[in-house]
Amino acid sequence: MPDLTERLRAAAPGMHLLTGEQITDDWTHDESLTATPERPEVVVLPTTAEEVAAVLVVADELRVPVTPRGSGTGLSGGCVPGRGGIVLSTTRMDRILEIDTENQVAVVQPGVTLAQLDEATRGHGLVYPVFPGENSASLGGNVATNAGGMRAVKYGVTRHQVLGIQAALPSGEIIRSGGKLVKVSSGYDLTQLILGSEGTLAVVTEVTVRLYPRPAHSATVLVPFTSLADVAGAVPKVVATGMRPLMLEYLDALALSATAGNVGLDLGIAPEVQEKALAYLVVVLEDDRQDRLDEDVQRLGELLTALGALDVYVLPPGAGAQLLEAREKAFWVVKAMGADDIVDVCVPRASMPSYLEQVGALGQQFEALVAGAGHAGDGNIHLSVFQPDPQKRAALMQGIFEAGLAHGGVISGEHGIGTAKKHAFLELEDPVRLRLMQGIKQAFDPHGILNPAALLPVPEEAR
Repeated sequence: MPDLTERLRAAAPGMHLLTGEQITDDWTHDESLTATPERPEVVVLPTTAEEVAAVLVVADELRVPVTPRGSGTGLSGGCVPGRGGIVLSTTRMDRILEIDTENQVAVVQPGVTLAQLDEATRGHGLVYPVFPGENSASLGGNVATNAGGMRAVKYGVTRHQVLGIQAALPSGEIIRSGGKLVKVSSGYDLTQLILGSEGTLAVVTEVTVRLYPRPAHSATVLVPFTSLADVAGAVPKVVATGMRPLMLEYLDALALSATAGNVGLDLGIAPEVQEKALAYLVVVLEDDRQDRLDEDVQRLGELLTALGALDVYVLPPGAGAQLLEAREKAFWVVKAMGADDIVDVCVPRASMPSYLEQVGALGQQFEALVAGAGHAGDGNIHLSVFQPDPQKRAALMQGIFEAGLAHGGVISGEHGIGTAKKHAFLELEDPVRLRLMQGIKQAFDPHGILNPAALLPVPEEAR
């Protein structure tokens, strides 16, 4: 192979590159608990779409795998590099190009983090509503995995917020799809096709996202129930009120204890309630006016009490914020506790009780502790699996995925497939859908250089 580094330097003079000992272990993995790290040949850090395109042309000519990478906060091994390949980091593409208050959109480069965008929009009284739990995550990474989070019950996931993209192809061409438009009915929607493709079709170099008015007031309500079935039964009733909660989360007793305990938070739950409560519902309401918010909180409390809640706790603002922040950081808690794997299966929300009952039986069968929390409003279930034996854990994970599909769900609701869940995805996915996905991949990336280790089978010529 010709000198890859020299070819890249010639193609994009001035672009920052890392080679040899400059490539630290951080570049070999993301935050997946199970994906195997791999060291790339070179890390490139472009600042423009043209530099990205130049990198892809060289890689395509030399048949070198390219792994796009945002902040590296993914949980499915989606940015684990290909051996001897290129990591294309977007961290230097971190400019907010425009905050358009009239159209209520932001135009950003893919390396912009959620924290950056939140700070920039705050002064305009606007908000970008997707918060998947890690504010250092980048917009490009969120686009790659179609990230969701706790606010999805009200605002939807990344797919619902992205109006347009700019992206570079392995051919070196730079395309635009969508824009500041809210309606498009002109041929195939390439924006939505690239969204959630995990860097396997194109490298996103610019994103246009929706913004919303930022409500001035919010309230966090913690509601203990005797069973998850009661929680699941309450959720559609809450949704039907028209209050449009910002968050509808469930935590089992173990998950709540670990979450609150991690930050030393006393939620003031009476001991006799704690003894009976096996599941908790967390509801966050927001409004521009405090009086309307107070009315909704009162109405919510009355409804949940009638539905069998053991009690209703309206948390003080500080405690509410602490609980939500701790809930968003739940992954780091279970990682510190020694979890061996995590799950983000999504099922229809009415199926949550029966699905989790089946998961509990699987945990007993394979002698594993399986703790649960999740987005009750949209059926996205997050499970932490504690079973160090690889064979038992593999069988358990297969059973958890199969049970999710049998309930009309999907393997991943928001983390993506990456490399960590690829084996199960390829085994359980509809072969016709897989064939169509491979055909789309071939059209965008004929030589299979873009993130070949993730999501789909590696093309023969790329092995």
